[in-house]
Amino acid sequence: MSRVTAGVVINERARVVGPVGPALLLDRDGVINVNHGYVHSPDQTDWVPGIFEFCRTAVTAGYRPIVVTNQAGIARGLYDEAQFARYSRWVHDEFAVRGVEILATYYCPHHPDAGLGTYLIQCNCRKPAPGMLLAAAHDLGVDLARSIMIGDKVSDMRAGEAAGVGTLLLLDPAGEQPVGPPRTRVCASLDEAARALTGLVTGLPG
Repeated sequence: MSRVTAGVVINERARVVGPVGPALLLDRDGVINVNHGYVHSPDQTDWVPGIFEFCRTAVTAGYRPIVVTNQAGIARGLYDEAQFARYSRWVHDEFAVRGVEILATYYCPHHPDAGLGTYLIQCNCRKPAPGMLLAAAHDLGVDLARSIMIGDKVSDMRAGEAAGVGTLLLLDPAGEQPVGPPRTRVCASLDEAARALTGLVTGLPG
């Protein structure tokens, strides 16, 4: 497995002073936006119901939002990294006007089978590998053991497990995902995930 660097789009407005501490590590497609397939522009974007409320709950509880997303569309040549960065900044802005500052978006632009040119690589950042999460910990001082990973695929959970993330939330409205790592909590909606998050903070069942 080649050691390559995950890409990152930093939200310059949400300046980080000192270690971030616990973070909310968010997969993107299927968690933030509806997964229509290789979404990379505002006109393709439909928000997953409840995402802004969920993130505001996390921020109130002390978790700083960071996106960690596989972007095979870059690897396949469907859009480039500059286009992805512009779109990510737009997403950051959309969250900001709703009271949530995403600190950064980490992305993997590689694919081991379908990538073109230098993107055709078995990397250490494409989930289920933990590279993006480890990069966030290194760059921003994320305390992974006290953090939450939320995704809609078992590969997200496996990445979180491999990185040592303390809480793993699998968003699975249809109940179709295979069994994830033992610590995975399956949530049918972001409302249920918010209750689970609140339970972590209060010590009461979510």
